[in-house]
Amino acid sequence: MKNQLDQLKEMTIVVADTGDFESLKAYHPTDSTTNPSLILAATEQEQYKHLLDEAIGYGKKKGGSHPLYHILDKVFVNFGLEILKIVPGRVSTEVDARYSFDVEGSIQKAKNIISLYERAGIDRGRILIKLASTWEGVLAAKRLEKEGIHCNMTLLFSLPQAIACAEAKATLISPFVGRILDWYKKAEKKEYYPPAEDPGVKSVTTIYHYYKKFDYTTQIMGASFRNKEEILELAGCDLLTIAPPLLEELKGNTSLVSRKLEPVKAKASPIEKIKIDEMAFRYLINDDAMATEKLAEGIRKFAHDIIKLEKRIRVQL
Repeated sequence: MKNQLDQLKEMTIVVADTGDFESLKAYHPTDSTTNPSLILAATEQEQYKHLLDEAIGYGKKKGGSHPLYHILDKVFVNFGLEILKIVPGRVSTEVDARYSFDVEGSIQKAKNIISLYERAGIDRGRILIKLASTWEGVLAAKRLEKEGIHCNMTLLFSLPQAIACAEAKATLISPFVGRILDWYKKAEKKEYYPPAEDPGVKSVTTIYHYYKKFDYTTQIMGASFRNKEEILELAGCDLLTIAPPLLEELKGNTSLVSRKLEPVKAKASPIEKIKIDEMAFRYLINDDAMATEKLAEGIRKFAHDIIKLEKRIRVQL
């Protein structure tokens, strides 16, 4: 009998949510995602110190008054390059969260990251640039996609964000299942939700149905899982990015995995199209306390971890 991980791979592209190379070798995912928190944790491990050291050397050679700008991009790309030696598909590399409300800054960062990968001989088709799903992030993605730079829209917690990203023709969105659950557990003072009633699962299911109903090409990659049951409830989603402990749980279980999300069922859903412009986007997110709070919190957390990484680099400079 196949384990649950292998069964899941037959209906969903499995992506590893890690910056740890040994985990990638163990679970054979198609793609891999990283974020500032994962990279920060990885740089604290001795076996990856050389990737940070090389980036610092690169930044010093680039010169200028802001070597950190170049060093941070190179650190993220260095990890991405190592990951691409292991996975057959794509790696997602995140733009500094401090550019979440800066269209031009995000575009410049994205182009710099792509340039570093291309100089290392990697085709841009294997890179996804991660941008926060703010209105500014959406505008940046729209322009980048027109230039053949593929975007993964992260910190996504609501249907309005998902619609805006799809209208911008972003390659991929990453709705954060577990962080939605965290918010509702705290807000509703509930310790447990049945898997099918998990608020994060329901959010991604709604987005999936909307996308397939209206034939959007943007792919959906469920992310930020808190338990194995959330993953299994989204079996059939375009992609799922999963942390190593949960990959191990799936690998160690041979129970049957049933497909939960199917395009045919989505097509039959009685859904009305929603028009999203900037005013609607900002109003609808503001009207959703969970989306508002988790988006702001996510940007703060990623920015905080970038600043921590900068401090570590400054010591070496």
